[in-house]
Order: sequence, then structure tokens, then C-alpha cells
Amino acid sequence: MKKLNVIFNCILQIFFVIIFLSTLKAKNLDKFNKGNYISDYFSGILLLNENKYNKSYEYLKNLDGLEENHINYSTNYIYSLVNSEKINEAFIYSKKLEKKSLDTFQSDLITGVFYLKRKNFDLAKKYFLKIKNRNSKFLLDDFLTDSLLNWSSLSNLNLASAQNNIEVMSTKFENLKEIQKVFLHCYYQSQKTELLFKKLISNKKVDFSRYNYFYVSYLVGLKNIERAKAIISSSTDLYPNNLLLQQLNIDFEKGKFKSDFNCQNQSHTIAEIFYITANAMSTQRMYRLSNFYLNLAKYLNDDFQTFETLLAENYFNIENFELALKIYGKIEKKGGAYEWYSAKQIAKILIEQKKKKQAVTFLEERYEKFIDRNIYDKFNYAEFLKSNEQFKKSIEIYTEIINSIKKTHELYPEASDARGVAFERIGEWERAEKDFLSSLESNPNQAYVINYLAYSWIEKGIKIKKSLGMLEKANKLKSNDPFIVDSLGWALFKLERYEDSKKYLQMAVQLMPADPVINDHYGDVLWKSGNNIQARYYWNYVLNLEETKPDLKENIKNKLLSGI
Repeated sequence: MKKLNVIFNCILQIFFVIIFLSTLKAKNLDKFNKGNYISDYFSGILLLNENKYNKSYEYLKNLDGLEENHINYSTNYIYSLVNSEKINEAFIYSKKLEKKSLDTFQSDLITGVFYLKRKNFDLAKKYFLKIKNRNSKFLLDDFLTDSLLNWSSLSNLNLASAQNNIEVMSTKFENLKEIQKVFLHCYYQSQKTELLFKKLISNKKVDFSRYNYFYVSYLVGLKNIERAKAIISSSTDLYPNNLLLQQLNIDFEKGKFKSDFNCQNQSHTIAEIFYITANAMSTQRMYRLSNFYLNLAKYLNDDFQTFETLLAENYFNIENFELALKIYGKIEKKGGAYEWYSAKQIAKILIEQKKKKQAVTFLEERYEKFIDRNIYDKFNYAEFLKSNEQFKKSIEIYTEIINSIKKTHELYPEASDARGVAFERIGEWERAEKDFLSSLESNPNQAYVINYLAYSWIEKGIKIKKSLGMLEKANKLKSNDPFIVDSLGWALFKLERYEDSKKYLQMAVQLMPADPVINDHYGDVLWKSGNNIQARYYWNYVLNLEETKPDLKENIKNKLLSGI
């Protein structure tokens, strides 16, 4: 893999060289062939593409004048500045570009944001209008520029005009338009504000749980504390793992809530718009752009920790663990829900770094110190323990949860199932079976619990007919799930209904072609159907898969020798 990466980077460097030279004016070739210009430029670009922004900046900052001769330099340099949190420096460079008539979408955006921060709305609007007139090819840029223009113009607009500017935006942004409409009414202190907040957070098609926080902030601003508490109570029940709401609940319990958002502060609102944009970019794995908008959001509202959390997640996703750890360390100092969230993320990074023992010890220490933990925090910790083979410890936590809630609680079936898995892994099948049945009693329509229990029975050679009926139900609940389809086929195999079995196992292989167990099952049914050559092909295939466990390999070697 590393060899492939080296080859790819070499090809990429050659490509950059070609592009770089082709965009330079001929008369300037001599200048940029001298010294370290070319090598520094490519080093900077490669580091930028690897999302190593500070290191990229160190190379790119030395290339004074290159923006006059290479069309992409200024854009890349601005990305390195902003993503290194050097916004003021980015502003100075953007003004330099403007004087040379070399300004870009990014430089005008930076300049507008700089003036917005200082409440110079007329100047901010001037630059937002410039980027609007550039007619960007990205649809999201249209949403962004229209929003920036509207919010920087509010001093000259009434509510009706400002709302109309939102309404005429593309129909592709209906959800985003709804968010802005709420903020506009909040800004103008409209009597419809609370009604619009209620409408927004009650939307079942889109997760607007985040906006419960802004709703509470609005209510606190009106000194309607009792109503705010009611919203917190209902929203935390609905979204127990939402970090913003978790911390909100803790703050209110301690009587120290201080909002990090004010809808009458245009910088705060535009910071949220940048966050929305960044989140959309992140889901598309466009991490450099996502981080660019997140850093602009932080610049406009540095107190709002949610920007930091997405930034850290982006770094985690691109495996820049050093920067992710740095941010999580900063967030952890906030205490409360942020402390526990950061601890979980740090443990995840340690797991990725093959430091499982250290991760388990680290999170255990943090868990004991985290005094504000709720039942969902306990469940998350138990899940971490189970996924890292700390089965007995996880059982203790699951048991604590199960004993503290009723069977009607939404967490009960999950906790019972999870404890059942842990019991099964340590060989206590009777207790595992009891938990699976209890989980299904609480919620009968859990396809994966049905599958786990039924497949376990089949492997033990018991209740196969009952398992078949249960798996048919699971298949209806989760059609085309490869593991359920495989279990269904395997049940039919055990009942010696080979032709029916082959149909399902073939489908499972098509759905999950690299799974060792599924392919092994298909080989078995092919053998029983008289297709010995094909069976050996699939067994050999499984034998050569990296994921195949040693005991399965040994079993397959025996089947290749003597069949079944």
C-alpha cells in the first residue's frame, strides 16, 4: 500500500510540474526555475492536499510574486493561511491581491468576512457582492453568497424584504432557507420567532436537533427560563447523544448557562451559515474546503465549540491524528459533556494507532472522573468496552443500565442485546440467549437481533425450523441485508433444502463478495448440489482472503482434501 502511495505521489508531482509550467508566462520561466521556487511550490501544494496546513504555509509563504504569474498560487496560499487560522494575515494578502487586480472568490470572501467581524457592514457587503458577481460554478457558493449579502444588508432592510431575499434562493436549499428564516425573525424580534423555531425542530424528515440549542438561547434572551428548561428536557430525551444538548442540560442543572450564540449578532449567524456549508463539504469528503469554512466560522464566533468538534472529526477522517488530538485536548478543557466526548474521540484515535490497551486504560480513567454522565454515556462506554473485547467489564455496565430502566425504555432492547452479545463472547450461552429473548420481547422488530439469535441456534444445531421462520421475518424487515440473507440460506442448508439454500447464499455472495463466511457457506451448498469444481473454487477463494480466520482456514483445507 505504501509503495502505491509513493508511486501516486510521484505521478502527482509530475502532473503538478506540467500544470505549473503551463500556467507560467514564458518570460518568467527563468525566474521560477531558479532557487527553490518550484520545489517549495510543489512541497506546499502536496502538503496542502494532505491537509497539513501549517507545513504547507511554511513553503508557500516564501514565494512572493508568484500570484502574478501562476493562476492557482494565490488560492492555494489563502487556503493554507485560513486553515492555519491566520485570518488576519489572509486579509492582508487578499488586499495585496486586490491592489494588483488579482483578487479571487476566496480573497474577496476573506476581505468581506474581515469587515463583517468589525461590523463594517457596507464594506462587507461590497465584497460579498463581488463574489456574487463572479458566478461561481458551485451551487453551494450561490447559497452562501446570497446569504452573506442578505445578512450584511439587514441595516437597510425590513423583515419582509430580508425574508423575500431568502425565499428567492434555489429550491434545492429549502431546509437551509427554513433555518435562515427562523434566524431572521429572531434578529428582528418577530412575534413569529418561537412558532418558527417549533416548526423547525419538529421536522421529522431532517435532523434539526441542533437548533434546539438556538431555540433555548432565544428563550433565555427573553428570560423565559421555564420554557427553556422544558425544551431542554424534551430535546435531550429525543436526542440523548447530541453534544450541544448534553452540555446545555448540564449547564442548566448547574445554573450556569451562557449562550455562545446571539441571533442579533450577524457574525454569529453567518458563522452558523459557514458551519452548514462546512458540514455539507465534510459529508462529501471535501475536507480542505470544509476546514476553510469552519475556520471562518471560528473567526466570527470563536466561543462556539461545535465548530471545533467538526474540525477535529475532519482531521480524524483524513488520519491527521496529531491535529485531531490537539483540538480534542482543547475541547476537553471545557469540561462536562465536552470532556467525555473528547475522551471518547481520543480513545478512538488510540485504537486507530494500534494502542488498544492504552485506549482502554485511558477511557476507563476518564469515565471514572466524568461525574455528569447519564445513562447514554454509560451505554457508549459499555459499547466501547465490548468492541475492544473487554466483555466482563462491559457486562457490568450493561447490567447497571438494565437494572435502572424499565423494559419500555428505548434503551432497554439495545442494552439487553448488547449484553447478550458480550455473554455469548465469553461462552455463557444460556445468559446470552435470555438477553436476546428479553430484547426481542421489548422490541420484536429488531432484524439484527433476530438474525444473531437465529444464526446462533443454527450453529448449535437447535431450533432450526424456528430459526428459519424468524429469519424470514428479519429478511422482510431488512431486505437484501447480506448477513441476514446468508443466515436464511444457511438455515435452509441445515434443513437440507439445497436448491432453496443456493438461491439465498448466491444472493448473499453477490451482496458481500469479500466475506469469508458467506463464501464458505456458498461453497458448501455448491458441493451438496453436486457442483464440486465450483465449490473448490469458492473454498480456495476464502483460503486466500486476508480476513479469513485461522480456524476457518483449517476447516477449508480439510474440505479441499475430502469434501463434505
